[in-house]
Amino acid sequence: MDLNVLHCCNHVLGVVKPAGLPVVPDDSGDLSLLELAKAFLKREFKKPGEVFLGVVHRLDRPVSGVVCFGRTSKGAARLSESFRGGSAEKTYVAVTARPLAESEGVIEHWLLKDTTRNTVRVVEPETPGAKRAETRFRRLEDRRGQSLVRLSPITGRSHQLRVAMASLGAPLSGDLRYGAEEPLPDRSVALHALSLELPHPTRPEAVSLCAPLPQLPVWRGWREL
Repeated sequence: MDLNVLHCCNHVLGVVKPAGLPVVPDDSGDLSLLELAKAFLKREFKKPGEVFLGVVHRLDRPVSGVVCFGRTSKGAARLSESFRGGSAEKTYVAVTARPLAESEGVIEHWLLKDTTRNTVRVVEPETPGAKRAETRFRRLEDRRGQSLVRLSPITGRSHQLRVAMASLGAPLSGDLRYGAEEPLPDRSVALHALSLELPHPTRPEAVSLCAPLPQLPVWRGWREL
């Protein structure tokens, strides 16, 4: 599998994750994006031995789009701090399985993860273990009973965007786990990490990454894309 590289410098590697590929190795034993990226660096720079690559954020396996790694321990630590501190600006696009009624707004929830089932649900704020999640959304276009939506997560919780859209009665297309009735042909979820902008870990400039949309029917024909 070829790796789509968006940015590569001494401290940062930005790549495109295809839907269905895990960011890191998991129990499935399937090839991961991390392994692909390490193989690219080893081959590209003729590095002997083990290649360092720090994981600073993740996307759900059925989600596609921009993923950023740290190529050095310093780079990884500072990139991770950008995500924790809120200076990483993330923009997603999504296609819903049912039309979204609201045109725009901010969704605030308290989420609790069931690690056994790998699902997340909305709970009361005082629930032990619950984490606050906040997401901005804007409906861009409607077509044939679906909506194209832009999503900007303010926090970074597991399954945050998927649960947010489901809570509005508009689960993401293909997201059987959170309310969609039909799968997409490749078993993906119609959620794409379109762009990411964050401070460069060692230089006074920004790293700006943008991932092309998957070549699937669910993403075709929208005027706003």
